[in-house]
Amino acid sequence: MTKRLGLIHTSATLVDVFAKLCAEHLPGVETFNIVDDSLIKNTIAAGHLTPQTARRVAGHIGSAEAAGADHILVTCSSIGAAVEAAEPLTGVPVTRVDRPMADRAVALGRRIGVLATLSTTLEPTADLVRRRAAASHRDVLLTARVCEGAFEALMGGDAATHDVRVAEALVSLGGEVDVIVLAQASMARVAGTVEAPVPILASPPLAMEHLAAAL
Repeated sequence: MTKRLGLIHTSATLVDVFAKLCAEHLPGVETFNIVDDSLIKNTIAAGHLTPQTARRVAGHIGSAEAAGADHILVTCSSIGAAVEAAEPLTGVPVTRVDRPMADRAVALGRRIGVLATLSTTLEPTADLVRRRAAASHRDVLLTARVCEGAFEALMGGDAATHDVRVAEALVSLGGEVDVIVLAQASMARVAGTVEAPVPILASPPLAMEHLAAAL
């Protein structure tokens, strides 16, 4: 039987990004999308993931399972804690998009840079890297930074300013660490445009590689 992947997004801009990746990495897998941008808007407004938003994330994951998903991918890092909380309640595998990236970063180096355009995403991703390192019995040193103004530029329709600010931050951070992880899927397109002295990891392609092995 054809496998079905349910994708849960907090931004409609990510639907096409992941559609292209699914076509490339999961050609035989049927996909469907659930999009709710209020999840990220409410998280930004509160400054953190609230219990109310976490419950709604769990509800969307349950809806994806009910819709027939064999595997569920949640593409927003800011709500990662809610994804992990919902996993034991779900009858199919659930993947938070940044977990494969965190594992790759831990394997590549001790000095790990975490770059985000949202403070609400920075700490969840940094926390995930720390926990994945501990699970692998590795000692890591994290340098976490927010690329100020980039997210606001992107949401305002100025993708060029977003990309320039992220690229500048990547070059600067690259001189201090062994590997850089991009905390948001929306930053992924900048990774291939920057010549940095260290590997730059983006969550979407690494999540797809993980799913290609799992499905």
